[in-house]
Order: sequence, then C-alpha cells, then structure tokens
Amino acid sequence: MNASSIPHSVKQHLDQKGINYQSRPLPTNETLLKVEVSVLKDAQGMLQVFFPSDCIIDLKKIEQNLGRKMQAVPSTQLDELKRRQGLENLPALAGLLNIETVVDKRLTELDEFNLYSGSSEFLLSVQSQGFTEQANIVDVCHRVPFDDIDYELSLFDHDRAEIEKAVENFTNLRIRQRLEETLEIPPLPESAQAIIRLRVDPNADINKLSRIVENDPSLAAQVVSWASSSYYSAPGSVKSVQDAIIRVLGYDLVMNLALGLALGKTLDLPKDGPEGITPYWSQAVYSAAVISGLQNLIPRELRPSFGLSYLSGLLHNFGYLVLAHAFPPHFENCSRNLEANRHMSNQHVEKHLLGITREQIGSNLLKSWNLPDEVTYGVRYQNESAYQGPQSDYANLTYLANRLLWQYRMVSGPLEVINPEVFEQLHINPGDVPEMMDQIIESKSELDAIAQGIQV
Repeated sequence: MNASSIPHSVKQHLDQKGINYQSRPLPTNETLLKVEVSVLKDAQGMLQVFFPSDCIIDLKKIEQNLGRKMQAVPSTQLDELKRRQGLENLPALAGLLNIETVVDKRLTELDEFNLYSGSSEFLLSVQSQGFTEQANIVDVCHRVPFDDIDYELSLFDHDRAEIEKAVENFTNLRIRQRLEETLEIPPLPESAQAIIRLRVDPNADINKLSRIVENDPSLAAQVVSWASSSYYSAPGSVKSVQDAIIRVLGYDLVMNLALGLALGKTLDLPKDGPEGITPYWSQAVYSAAVISGLQNLIPRELRPSFGLSYLSGLLHNFGYLVLAHAFPPHFENCSRNLEANRHMSNQHVEKHLLGITREQIGSNLLKSWNLPDEVTYGVRYQNESAYQGPQSDYANLTYLANRLLWQYRMVSGPLEVINPEVFEQLHINPGDVPEMMDQIIESKSELDAIAQGIQV
C-alpha cells in the first residue's frame, strides 16, 4: 500500500471512517470496472451519484426516481470542488465532500470496489461490506451493452435503416429518396461539389483546383491563411491559392483541406452542445495535426494517403453537426446526458438515447455525397479499435489520434485505455509517440490560430 501517494484529505477520511483499503497503480493497459462519481445540481442543491463505470447515468431516471430535474455541474465548479480538497479526481467516498450522495443499485451486486483515490496515478480497492450501508440506494443508471453496438463490416445499409428509424421516431419528416433530403440538410456548396468532381477528373491539375478554390472567396482566404500560419513556417508571404499549393501545402492537402472546410461550413455550429466540450474546429484541427504526426511515424512504404487521412481527421466529428441539425431538442437532451457521463464515449450515450450515433449518421451522409471510402470508413469506425475491414488504416489513425488528444488533455473526452494492437496494425512504435505529441502541444497556439481563423 502506498499511502503517501493518496491526497491527505482522502487518507484522513479513510482513517476516520476506519475503511480498510489497498492502493494500486491506475492501469493503463487494461479495462477495469471502477466506481464513477457524477456531481449534479438543481434548485435544491448538489447531488453526487456513485455508479459503475460500465453504466451511464440517465437523467430521466433520476427525475422519475428522485423527483428532481438535474443536470451536471459546470466543469469549472467541479474543478473548484477538487481544488479545495487537493484532488485530481473524485473518490466515491460519501462524506468526503459536503454533498448529498446516492448510490446506484448495481453497486450492491459487487463484492469489491475500485475507487479513484484523488490521485491520477492510483486507485483504491475497498471491500463492499459496509460501503453501501445507510446509503440512499436508487436505480439511476443503465448498463451499457458494449457488445450490442454494431461496428462490423459493411453496415452502411444497416446504418441507413437505423437513421431512418430515428427520423421517424423524432420528427414528422417522411423518408425521402436521398439521405440529405431525409435529414433536411442544405445543398452542398458549389465549391464542395466541384472538388468532389475534381477528385475523379483524369485531367485534374493545380490550375483547376486553384480556380475552384478562388471562386469561393471565403474558402480561398482560409486556404491562404492556413498556408501562411506560423505552423507551416512558409518562407515569405503566401499571396495566392496557387502559391499555397505549390510552395507550402501541396496539391493533395489543399484539395482535401478545401473539401473539409467546405463541408464543415455546410451546417451551423450548435449553440447548446455539452458544457466544456472542445470547440468543433479546434478539435478538427488538432485531430488532423495528430494524424499527420502519426503518419510520419509509419514506415514510408506502408503509409496511407496523407491527404485522405488529414480529411478524415478534419471530418471525424461531422456527425456532431448533423445530429444537432436534424434532431435539435433530442440533441439538447443528449448534451445534458453527456455532461453527466464524462467517463463514457459519446457513442454509448447517443445509442442509448437516440438509437444512432454521430459516427453512423455522419459517415452515411458523407457516403451519400460520394466522398472517398477512405474517409467514410475512417469516420464510421473511428471508435472501434478491433476494426480490420476496408480502409482500416484511416479508422485506426482517427481512433488513435483522438484518444491521444484525450490522454494529453488537449480536447475534452474520457481517459480510455488505448488498444496496443492499433499501434501494431499501423506499424507505429508506441515509444515514438510521446515526442510527437510534445511537438503537437508546443504548436498548440499556432493550431488554435488556424481554428480561430475558420470560425470567423
């Protein structure tokens, strides 16, 4: 037992309560069932809920069983609670914080609990005997059926059926022939349509690409601004789109960058997303940058297309925009439940509440617009580490990039254990990743400037 590693406030509480415990390093290479803590609030005050890490809190269940309409406390308030106690995370210890506590009934089924210790490096293991005594035991959660979420090969037709079912359940829209009509998506900008056509044009060249981008003044300005950013350290000033292509970014990157920007501008950014979420374009730019860094760690002869990998990163969260556009009230409900379940990836909460995930709906829309399979598969299977079907390199790169961003806290997200087999599938040495991520972090201000330029 390494008691010195446990915050003083936690150790003092354990000693006062006479709780026997053992500490163990927080595992980085295995999935371990833990007791999560979610702090909620309403007009009556705050409430902390203890529940298993393989479950999601259902705010509707809390309202039904406790008679309280609650939502998660803001992350700034949560950080202040932890700061006062000298904690990096919240241990599931009733009485440690002066907050009313309820315990989900599923915890009564366990013989031993693994709790966060307040330190980011260690867990506490305690016996269940006495843990739930005198606690308010309530049914407030749903166990996540991890195995029931389909991420198998060639499920786009299955996805389309689930999307149409969700549309029928949540809206009065009739199912139309085209997916974008079903979802009432605005028509693609002409610049995006032209770039998609250019991709299959055997006579495509720099001049054609330049003309397409230059015909959209906003898009041209963003491409030139991107090439001019200190992130690329281009010698001299970048004066035109053609200059950006020839001297700085290259044909492939500009084509995919312009397409990603044009598609991202098709839908408005939601105004009521989950609190504390990383801004859409910042997350897109970070993801694309990390994918670029990971590409450079792959042996040259085994690297997938740089431009298409980059585009997969830019568009990886496109389904977030589509969900917000297609199901506004249900998206708001989803946002509140995501705030209450910060330990869980978005697809489990969305699947439970909506019957579909942003990855399903986003990839299917991209597929209907005839984007390359590399991108549609990369977006669709980005959360499935075991996926080895078509275009698996693109899905694996996106999976790895986003989890590295979560681990290094560059974007908001759960601290998921990365499947080591993904490194093997991509032929990346895991030991090379920390240096690459350090370089990304050092470039964060330049990446932020790029993302800010897109949002104006």
